[in-house]
Amino acid sequence: MDKRILVSTDFSKNALNALRYSLDLYRDQTCDVYFLNVYQVDGYHLDNAMMVPEPGERAFEAAKRKSEEQFEKLMVILQLRPDNPKHSYHTISTFNSLLEAANDTIDKKDIDIVVMGTKGATASRAVIFGTNTINMMEKITKCPVLAIPEEVRFSPPKEIVFPTDYKTPFKRRELNYLIEIGKMHGTFIRVLHIKEEADLNKKQQGNKVLLESILEKTSHSFHTLEDLKVQTGINAFIENRGSDMVAFINRKHSFFGSVFSRPLVKELGYHSRIPIIALNDHSKS
Repeated sequence: MDKRILVSTDFSKNALNALRYSLDLYRDQTCDVYFLNVYQVDGYHLDNAMMVPEPGERAFEAAKRKSEEQFEKLMVILQLRPDNPKHSYHTISTFNSLLEAANDTIDKKDIDIVVMGTKGATASRAVIFGTNTINMMEKITKCPVLAIPEEVRFSPPKEIVFPTDYKTPFKRRELNYLIEIGKMHGTFIRVLHIKEEADLNKKQQGNKVLLESILEKTSHSFHTLEDLKVQTGINAFIENRGSDMVAFINRKHSFFGSVFSRPLVKELGYHSRIPIIALNDHSKS
């Protein structure tokens, strides 16, 4: 099945690494890859409707040209990679906020997945996830968002950890991309439950059975940890197994509201070492 991938780039090393990871992850798939750069114009602010520059103005054209020149350099870099006839590249330069530009591109190009680095060009090394990354993962609801840490180099993922509390029913469409990645690379999906009560209640048991049926044609296993905080348990599981990726369902921001609030971002140190994919319900507006 053809894929349409949106890769956000600010032309930083972090963004270039995320780009390379995405091209390798979907190496054997026919893909249209859209590279998106949002640029700013000196003296103008996106939050001020009276301060929107017009095409043709000197400052606007200079910022636009700079973005286009950086894309030209990026294309030269990509030419150093082995040619992949399955991939077609497209560039988009726009004066906009990253979130608005991404959502606009998702709609116009029917994007399947968004890929980005975890930090921007000027981000501090003390910050694991940049503001843009958290914002995109929380607020993009039409397709999954995959965030790639700067130090990660691609190798086919052997296992993806999928934490769940079984409290909410699963939908097949929410898990499609997780299952797809698993099938593409022969990846095991490790479902992880951090035990908070003595036993699963009837509703949780039903949701677990539902998840089992959704994953029945994939390589998967179920795991339970107890006597640990959720964040600590996830971290320990990933550390002990050397897992390659972690996946969350972004539903009503409930999980992201806790995981990505400071200081829990710092507590979840694995975020700086392995990719994380936020899965979203396509039925959301």
